[in-house]
Amino acid sequence: MPSDPRSSALPSLARPGLAGFAQGAAALLWLPQAALLAWAIERIARGEGMGAVLMPALGVVLLGALRAGCEAWAMRCVFTQARAALSVLRARAASVLAAHSPLDRARPASGAAASVIAEQAEAVVPYLVRYAPARWRAAVVPLAILPLVVLHSWVAALVLLVAAPLIPLFMAIVGWRARAASEAHMVEAGGMQAFLLDRLRGLASLRALGAVELTALRLGEAAQSLRSRTMAVLRIAFLSSAVLELFSALGVAMVAAYIGFHLLGHFEFGTWGRRLSLGEGVFVLLLAPAFFEPLRELSAVWHDRAAGEAALASLHRLAAGGMALPGAQAGPVAVDRGEAGPPSVHLHGVQVLADAQTGDAPIIEACDLHVAPGEHVALVGPSGAGKTCLLSLIAGLMPAQGRIVIGGVPLNERSATALRRRMAWMGQRPHVFAGSLAANVALGRASVKPAQVEAAMRFAGLDAAAQARPGAALGEGGRGLSGGEAVRLALARLAVHPDADLLLIDEPTAHLDSETAARVADALVALARGRTLIVATHDPLLAARMDRVVRLGAMPLEEAA
Repeated sequence: MPSDPRSSALPSLARPGLAGFAQGAAALLWLPQAALLAWAIERIARGEGMGAVLMPALGVVLLGALRAGCEAWAMRCVFTQARAALSVLRARAASVLAAHSPLDRARPASGAAASVIAEQAEAVVPYLVRYAPARWRAAVVPLAILPLVVLHSWVAALVLLVAAPLIPLFMAIVGWRARAASEAHMVEAGGMQAFLLDRLRGLASLRALGAVELTALRLGEAAQSLRSRTMAVLRIAFLSSAVLELFSALGVAMVAAYIGFHLLGHFEFGTWGRRLSLGEGVFVLLLAPAFFEPLRELSAVWHDRAAGEAALASLHRLAAGGMALPGAQAGPVAVDRGEAGPPSVHLHGVQVLADAQTGDAPIIEACDLHVAPGEHVALVGPSGAGKTCLLSLIAGLMPAQGRIVIGGVPLNERSATALRRRMAWMGQRPHVFAGSLAANVALGRASVKPAQVEAAMRFAGLDAAAQARPGAALGEGGRGLSGGEAVRLALARLAVHPDADLLLIDEPTAHLDSETAARVADALVALARGRTLIVATHDPLLAARMDRVVRLGAMPLEEAA
């Protein structure tokens, strides 16, 4: 990924293209219009009457219609290209986030990522639609006007040439501050989004702890800070416009003063040894505002540049590297299923670093584990021994050194996606989405039929909860479900997955009372018949019901007596 997000994300819009040339041509059509207007004024001054201006007026109208048509067509094309480019940027950021391992500690908070992709990314469209064409016109139109002014008066051209560089100079000085302010504003907005989402998820806990008022106070402080950042960005935007208006007004006024005094006969210099006619003087006067107009437009959209580049930088950070999910980039690849029936699991010399980015000491080192087809294995050991990490390795959720073979198929970038299709995962904290119980069991899988969902809910003991709340929607994070019901929901998700013959279960009975834990263990053992089961647990009763217990804490792994 290149370091400059603009160069990598917008290759097709880095150059003007046909639409950009059309916008530049539309701006340059003012030159013949100004010449026709100056010619008509000079003919009227010579007493030729109104009939002398009919042809110039017709030419001005036709050129104006052509100019408007070019502007409209070019603007439509630029807007369409900008929306398409934004869709590409969003899709790239979303795909990179989806390719990150869920265990990546550097993974952006979901609230901040959603704020960048859905809200802050919209600043890219004004950047492309308004700033990029304005920059192109500012580079082309003044260079086309200046030779025409020089042809008539080198003094007027000198005034324009002196005033013009001061505008981008001061705009650049203001722009550095504008970009920093926009980036700080986006960071503040993303942080507030993440804070709000996190507190909404834990609203029940906040109420139980009596921390609602404190949270509201912190949210108000974050809102005030965001307001201050917003006003700072607006102040800088108004400052950039004021700087441009000042220098452009001074430049036009000085040209107008010189042309007026020259036509009155007070100034005899600056016109290549001859006096300007009225038409030539009017022509130069009409060109002076047009010389500054692209620069004025550029200043008006200067804050769009700052916001757009800050948004591109935020999207670029989302698309930056992290802990990759094995197989996420390979896509769906046809892989031989390997052994028939439930798969065996073999780990050979597997090693995992505590932080692959910093190269910390390994938390799993030289691990060898062999699970027979259809065997039920319990992983036990103290907290931090690596039970969850070992399950994550087998599930292909994080990269590791060594060799992992599932059902005779090596787990690698090419096979990880296909192998994960035959796995079912149950974590310590099953996530519950906003929606019905049935929707949370099916998880949007088109292959899962309503009858299968009902059977899975009956198996997990969720049918009573569903009948008690017919059609009721659950809240995000599981509001409306008890801890035991959330675990049974996870069991129903396993039961509705008929192709899963390798079950990876992490602490299924943690934080449950003994009666509920026993029911969950019964359901889990029943569900695992004819399948390979690996469960990480602290529960000795659940571990005793497995075919084999593997104790972590000393390497290599030791089988319990």
